[in-house]
Amino acid sequence: MQRFNFNIIFFIAFFCLNSFSSWSQTQQELDSLEELEEFIEMFTFGDSIFSTNSKQVDDIVDYAKNFIGVPYHYGGTTPAGFDCSGFINYVMGNFGISLTRTSYGLAEFGEPVMLSEIRAGDLMFFKGRNVNSTGVGHVALCIESSENGIKFIHASTSRGVVIDYFNSSKYYIPRYLKAKRLDFGVEEIEDLMIDDSMIEEE
Repeated sequence: MQRFNFNIIFFIAFFCLNSFSSWSQTQQELDSLEELEEFIEMFTFGDSIFSTNSKQVDDIVDYAKNFIGVPYHYGGTTPAGFDCSGFINYVMGNFGISLTRTSYGLAEFGEPVMLSEIRAGDLMFFKGRNVNSTGVGHVALCIESSENGIKFIHASTSRGVVIDYFNSSKYYIPRYLKAKRLDFGVEEIEDLMIDDSMIEEE
């Protein structure tokens, strides 16, 4: 009889511990799910920003795409080879837009834009190779922002001029710093006319 009671007590204790363990695991899963939902909300865009791009922005994006495949070149500013800011300067220069030469110089211009409000034509700024740095080391041009995410075009040190998908990029998400919307009338600043390729990305 005592052995029977002991078995009952053991069974009840095991059931309680298992229930508690399951509850803890479920709670952890719920916490993880909430964190994931919060992260996804960073890349959730409201319908209000899906307005038609201006013709100038469409023209800039179309022109930039002409250079897909152009190789990366240290300090490059022509279709023979670009670095990241050289590419942006060349594209914008075709539309009479004068910009400073460096990525960190470019980051000082324009109006800050939240990631959830970014749109084609905005500039995106990233850290360079060192993900622990705090300074701007790379610049790209946003060419599309939709419910499917953000696409940008840029001159990568390892791949030349390419289009990348921000939302699925394990490289660029942790290096993202900010986005700016230019007024398309920025003058060059002489003390920022320093070659960008010393601090560039991948």
